[in-house]
Amino acid sequence: MKSRRVFIKQCATLAAVSGLPLWFVDGLRAESSGIPALPSPNDRPGIALIGCGGQGKGDAKRASAFGEIVAVCDVDANHAAAAAKMFTVGTKVPKVYSDFRKVMEDPDVAIIVNGTPDHWHTLVNVACAKAKKDVYAEKPLTLTIDEGRHLVGIVQDSGIVLQTGTQQRSDNRFRLACELVRNQRIGKLLRANVWLPAGLRAGPFNPVPIPAGLDWDFWQGQAPATAYVKERCHTTFRYWYDYSGGTMTDWGAHHNDIAYWAIGILAPEHVESKRLSEPIPGGYTTIADYSVKYTYANGIDLNINSTEDETIFGSAKNPKAPGQRNGIRFEGTEGWIWVNRDGISASDPDVLTTPLPNDAVRLYVSNNHMGNFFDCVRSRKLPICDVETGHRSATMCHLAAISLRTEKKLKWDSGTERFVGWHAHLANGYLSREMRKPYDYAFVG
Repeated sequence: MKSRRVFIKQCATLAAVSGLPLWFVDGLRAESSGIPALPSPNDRPGIALIGCGGQGKGDAKRASAFGEIVAVCDVDANHAAAAAKMFTVGTKVPKVYSDFRKVMEDPDVAIIVNGTPDHWHTLVNVACAKAKKDVYAEKPLTLTIDEGRHLVGIVQDSGIVLQTGTQQRSDNRFRLACELVRNQRIGKLLRANVWLPAGLRAGPFNPVPIPAGLDWDFWQGQAPATAYVKERCHTTFRYWYDYSGGTMTDWGAHHNDIAYWAIGILAPEHVESKRLSEPIPGGYTTIADYSVKYTYANGIDLNINSTEDETIFGSAKNPKAPGQRNGIRFEGTEGWIWVNRDGISASDPDVLTTPLPNDAVRLYVSNNHMGNFFDCVRSRKLPICDVETGHRSATMCHLAAISLRTEKKLKWDSGTERFVGWHAHLANGYLSREMRKPYDYAFVG
C-alpha cells in the first residue's frame, strides 16, 4: 500500500512538471518495459563515435550509459582529440581515427554513433551495414530521397539495427499528442500546422585558409569541391544545399516526423510552397523563410511555416499562448492540440484529461530513444525509428525542400517515390545528385 501511495505521488509530481495528464503518467508504469535496464559491466558493447561535433558528442554521451566509447573518428583532428579526451575513463583512452572506414575494421567496435554532417550520413550508414555494425544515425537520415531508398535496401538486407535520431518519438508528450489525434479526440483531423525556426540568411562569404588539422577535401566528401569558407563547415553546414536542406531538414526532421506519425499516412499527394525571402548571393544557399503546404489524398493539410513571419500565429478566435513559436498544432472538427518540447495543451482540458479507452489505437512505446536503440540491439527487434521510418520521415522534409527549390506545385507518388504530372521532370532531378568521386558508393565498397 505504501509503495502504491509513493507511486501515485511520483505520478502526480511528474504530471505537474511535464504537463502530461495523470492517467497517461499512471500508464507509464505498465510501459516500464520500454525503459531498458542499464547493462551489466560484462554486457557493455564497444561503441565508436564518427563525427565528433557537438551533436555527435551529445549522442555518444547518452550512448555511454549502455556501452563503452572505445573509438572516435573525425576528419578534423581537433574535434577527434576533444572527443577522445571527453570519453577517456581512467587509463582507457579511445582510439582515434580520421577515416571512418578504418573504424569498420576495428573488432572492438560493435556499435556506431553516426554524428556526421548530413551529406555523410548515407555513406557512413552503408558502411555500417556492410560491416554488420549496428548504428544510431543522426537525422535527417539522408541528403536525398534516392539515398534513402538505397539505404533502406542495404540495411534491411544486412540485418543490422539502425535507429534514426528523431528523439521526439521517445518523448511522452509527442506520443500522447499523436495517440489522441489517431483516436479522433479532436474529431476528424483537418490540418496540422508546424512551425520551424527560420534559417540563417547572410553573406557573401570569402574563402580563408583551411584550419590546421582539418581535411577539407574529405569533409566535403560527395559535395562539389569549393575553396574553404568557414561558414560552410561544422555548425552552419546545414544552411548550404551542398550539405543539407536548412531548417526544413534540421528541425523539420523532428516536427514533420511527429506530424507524419500522427497523420498515419505514408506521404502527401501534393506539395506547394512559397519563398518568403531569397538567399543572399555568395552566402547561405538554403531558403531561410518559407511557407509549405502538403495535401493528403483524404483532404488533410499539413502546413509548415518558418517563424520569422509573425502573421502565421493564431487569431482572436484561435489564439496561441505566448512563446509557442516552435512546435505542432493539430486541428480537428472538435478542437485542437498543441505540442512541443516544452509542453502539451488543448482547446478543452478534457481532450487531455479524459483517459483513452482500452481499445484505443496505441503507438510504439519508447521512453528513452538511445535506450530503445540498445534494447533493440540486444533483442534484434525494430527500433521506434527504423530505417524505413527514418527514410519516409526524411522524405517529408526533402519534398518541401524540392518544392522550395523549384518554386512549383508538385504531385508525389509514394509508391514509386517519384514526382508525376506537371513539372515532374524538373522535380525528379532533385531526387538524387551525382556524388563527387572518390566519395561515392564505391568509397565504402
